Amino acid sequence: MATPRERMQERLRFIYGEETARTVWPRLAALLDAYRARHPEWRAKVLPPEERLTERDALVITYADQIQREGEPPLRTLSRLFPDLLTPEINWVHLLPFYPYSSDDGFSVIDYKAVNLEFGTWEDVARFRPRMRLMFDAVINHISSQSAWFQAFLRGEPPYRDFFIVVDPHTDLSQVVRPRTTPLLTPFQTVDGVKYVWTTFSADQIDLNYANPEVLLAVLDVLLFYVEQGAELIRLDAIAFLWKEIGTPCIHHPKTHAIVKLFRDVLDEVAPNVMLITETNVPHAENISYFGNGYDEAQLVYNFALPPLVLHTFAVQSAAQLSAWAATLQTPSPATTFFNFLASHDGIGVRPVESILSLDEIDALVERTLAHGGRVSYRALPNGGQSPYELNVTYFDALNDPAHPSPLDVPRFLAAHAIMLSLAGIPAIYVHSLFGSRNCQRCVEERGYNRAINREKFEYEHFMRALNDPRGLRRQVFDGLHRLLAVRRTLPAFHPTAAQEVVMLDESVFALVRHPRDGVSAPVLVLVNVTPAPCGVDVPVSLLGAGLWRDLLSEASVLADGITQTVELTPYAVQWWTV
Repeated sequence: MATPRERMQERLRFIYGEETARTVWPRLAALLDAYRARHPEWRAKVLPPEERLTERDALVITYADQIQREGEPPLRTLSRLFPDLLTPEINWVHLLPFYPYSSDDGFSVIDYKAVNLEFGTWEDVARFRPRMRLMFDAVINHISSQSAWFQAFLRGEPPYRDFFIVVDPHTDLSQVVRPRTTPLLTPFQTVDGVKYVWTTFSADQIDLNYANPEVLLAVLDVLLFYVEQGAELIRLDAIAFLWKEIGTPCIHHPKTHAIVKLFRDVLDEVAPNVMLITETNVPHAENISYFGNGYDEAQLVYNFALPPLVLHTFAVQSAAQLSAWAATLQTPSPATTFFNFLASHDGIGVRPVESILSLDEIDALVERTLAHGGRVSYRALPNGGQSPYELNVTYFDALNDPAHPSPLDVPRFLAAHAIMLSLAGIPAIYVHSLFGSRNCQRCVEERGYNRAINREKFEYEHFMRALNDPRGLRRQVFDGLHRLLAVRRTLPAFHPTAAQEVVMLDESVFALVRHPRDGVSAPVLVLVNVTPAPCGVDVPVSLLGAGLWRDLLSEASVLADGITQTVELTPYAVQWWTV
């Protein structure tokens, strides 16, 4: 079997050719040697893949300035509050980009290696540890137009004059897959005149030119710097668009996959306990391609089809399509798993379900979002048309109509999350879902873009008053999720890579059995009523075996000793049965 360094050299040859690879490799090897020498502790205890994430792991997704308190940097506020409030039930924090930025709420990075002074310092980031593990963003498809790298490009200074992609504006780029409706090329005045530069996402987000190996070396140094700052999970933002080749779709390019594999090789060599997660908001089959063969690419991928499918399930009050899809879920090795979520800082992407739901069903989700006070963002198509790209709405309001509140709103929301928490993978909960946030129309009006509806920031005193109100929505949602997480982490059957068996009992109920990896602990039968009506289901006793069945959430029990056992579920009930 090839060593990580042998694999790296092979990747370089594939990406750049023999001659360039031969000149790049000594510099890459020197970079690896420098970090290895500084941090021998990174390799002191290499955990088996199945021990790096367990049923005890869960994650919160949050902005660094999510909770703001007068006179205190928000990162410090967050690092003081979250470990006490969330652990041990939630022991990971994904800090969305906390670097200096110029737009897109952090995803247009000015300096990859600095902390935004308005947020705090690297010392404040370190305060989360050791009680919470850290996930950082590597926003490495593009960089801010205000960055030192791009400003040097405008001045024509080496090596940055080749860090970006300049294209003749008359070039046929119709094959390029677009995630936005904005122009793909943006004109900039440079020392050498006007140049049209590749900008996949916005005029302020300038795509990096990975055809230049200097870019690759600079980015690898950034990734290892993040490990140095405590990151154990690195999110590769918008990674599918990394490599550009005119005349191709410029998405999922083979050299993009080769670069992700090279990142994996580097970490395997220098910091083998650190994991990669790819963020590719695309149809499901394309998304899971970033697992590679199960050992050579990302350890985790976002389960992007899950949020729209769960929303569809509760909208039509049928688990049939969700169950059929979930029955197909698999990863290529026990070293890989899904990153399960229902909401994030972005909207609910609909591209991932293009081959799962019909156009009419997707249109119904669009209409539901608009009817519930949300917005819809679109992407450009090669024929000049547009297609829905994501639903901009909080997940609570996507499920529940703000104009017609109901006592079932919180149970419905918790039932949706119980499905996510039950599936194989590591669960991640967006901060606005964790605390039951509603659509922030004011945020959209003030900031002028759709995604702001799901990005409201909290004022500390006001937030704590709302959270401490036992009858308030924030408390009800938080306590309900906290309870599910507390039970979940005690069950080996919910290990991220434990086997799951989807069971078709009744279309009103999502059902599956999780089987623990150790073969000793008890399996868990998951039942979730996805409708506002009570229902009963006949469960084959063979799923758990005869004996005294106990629901771990309600402590109810039944003696199952026949062929089937009838189980009653109230509206939006969640039951986790074991024997």
